[in-house]
Amino acid sequence: MVAMKVVFMMLLAALILMFHEHQADGAISAETQKLIDEANMNGPYLGLVIPNLFEMNPLLQHPNYTSTNFTIDVAGRRFRFGKIVEKKVILVMTGLSMINAGITTQLLLTSFKIEGVVHYGIAGNANPSLHIGFVTIPQYWSHSALWSWQRYGDGPLDELPLESNGDYTRDIGYIKFANYTTNVTSCNSHDNLLNNVWYQPEEVFPVDGTPEQRELAFWVSVDPLYFYISQFLENLELESCVNSTTCLSETPRVVQVQRGTSASIYLDNAAYRSFIYDKFNVSPVDMESGAVALICLQQRVPFIIIRALSDLAGGGSAESNEADTFISLAANNSVKVVVEFIKRLAATPPVNSC
Repeated sequence: MVAMKVVFMMLLAALILMFHEHQADGAISAETQKLIDEANMNGPYLGLVIPNLFEMNPLLQHPNYTSTNFTIDVAGRRFRFGKIVEKKVILVMTGLSMINAGITTQLLLTSFKIEGVVHYGIAGNANPSLHIGFVTIPQYWSHSALWSWQRYGDGPLDELPLESNGDYTRDIGYIKFANYTTNVTSCNSHDNLLNNVWYQPEEVFPVDGTPEQRELAFWVSVDPLYFYISQFLENLELESCVNSTTCLSETPRVVQVQRGTSASIYLDNAAYRSFIYDKFNVSPVDMESGAVALICLQQRVPFIIIRALSDLAGGGSAESNEADTFISLAANNSVKVVVEFIKRLAATPPVNSC
């Protein structure tokens, strides 16, 4: 009886020890880590970072995508393995917003051998010369919702709090809320208690830099080679109709543009749409791309972002948002461009870094 008790206590102690060792591994279990290690033996992969399922499903159903029927679940994300043509790919859905996109991209790059990242989906359109259904490929991306909100009474000549420390800056510019006051008839000049918001760069900590030593970034450039390859997509034929009765008035096409911007804000406001276009010359506006760009910058991983325009970000009819009608068309067009881009990337000889 005593011997059985001793054996039982030893087994219990071993189980407790195993439990604590498992917990010490954090969110990734030993079993999951083994799957990751096995997957990486077959790498590297091109990472496809996708905001939502309605943007992922057209790719999963695309004839040029072949699934390996292998997935790895990590921290609430599912990493799907497959091929597009002969290029090995990992697909992962981020979910809505900058923080989800940033977390997911970091998980992808930390866990797997990734040669580059392609991020795609739908977007609002701030550029009045472009139209719904067009697929945009910006050269630069920013996160435009990191602000220093200036107190009422201060103006453009007044230093921001902590500006002298290098924490905040007036270099990028600001929006003055008083410029958007309406129904003011008593005088020609007016003010607004919300005052000014100054746009700020992000702090980034590059993987090849000194730990805890920040660099600042507002406009982040996509990979030059990827951007060069994307110019050959401009004659790609895109979908123009949702169904037999609902078609676009302008034939959509692929366009390289200078800039896109992101914030965890769904933009459906004509005044702000006009402001950010006039101020920053941005075309697509979305809620994830800036985070993907910043993480890839920090990790020194090449990337490109492809966004199809599903709505006019508040610049269209006051009665409805165009995204309700054209969301599926935009998603399909973005997938078509992504697949063609990957085909061309796969056919491009590797760059000799020597």
